[in-house]
Amino acid sequence: MSYGPSHRIVPLRRAFALCALVVSAATCTSTVRLPAQLPPPAPPLPLASSVTSSAITRLPASGPAPAITPAPVIVPALISEETGTATWYGREYQGKKTASGEIFDMNGLTAAHRTLPLGTLIRVTNLENAKSVTVTINDRGPFIRNTILDLSYAAARTLGFTAQGMARVQVVILEAGHEPDQYTVYAATYTEEENARLLKFRLSKKFEVVSIVPFETNVARFYRVRVGSYASLERADQVAAKLAREGLEPVVMRKD
Repeated sequence: MSYGPSHRIVPLRRAFALCALVVSAATCTSTVRLPAQLPPPAPPLPLASSVTSSAITRLPASGPAPAITPAPVIVPALISEETGTATWYGREYQGKKTASGEIFDMNGLTAAHRTLPLGTLIRVTNLENAKSVTVTINDRGPFIRNTILDLSYAAARTLGFTAQGMARVQVVILEAGHEPDQYTVYAATYTEEENARLLKFRLSKKFEVVSIVPFETNVARFYRVRVGSYASLERADQVAAKLAREGLEPVVMRKD
């Protein structure tokens, strides 16, 4: 969520051995040319990749040696990146179940993201001090606008977060998880269930499938008002824009 170059140069010793096997039938005409200078080895990349070994065909009893085609080196491309403000969470969620079903451990290297599939592996870099950490997305959040990521306490500590509890970060996806595209919009969060019910009643007149999702932390119980289920992020963004015109501060979330 190690690399190395393929064996592209046939060793000179092997070429002479091939010639010797067919010398009784014909003169070996294959010429092995070595480059003027061997290229330097490629530097190691941060993640492992699947590199297929070259398939070497056995030399027939007679005839010229078959060509050996080097296998391609498969290098995963970075899928995308994102820059914004990250926050962190810890004791108030310690021991609670995350969106992935895992139990939240504030000392683990995990994070919550709104739309990345659960299980996605990302590299987070604190743009204020250049420190980096690799974490796994196992939860949903942040539910506060103008932030892009909620890190576990351990991840934030590794990145050297300040006392304010937030930092400007760059997020690079290293390995994407796999989940169906399904999104929803959270319109608001309340500590009083009655307030959530009043908003649900108001939004039900204009939007489809409005529901209340309760959740509990080690501090208090909260109630989130959720609107709809959409097969595309674009459609969820359109609904969020309409909710914003209602005076709310909605956030789009992947629906797991």
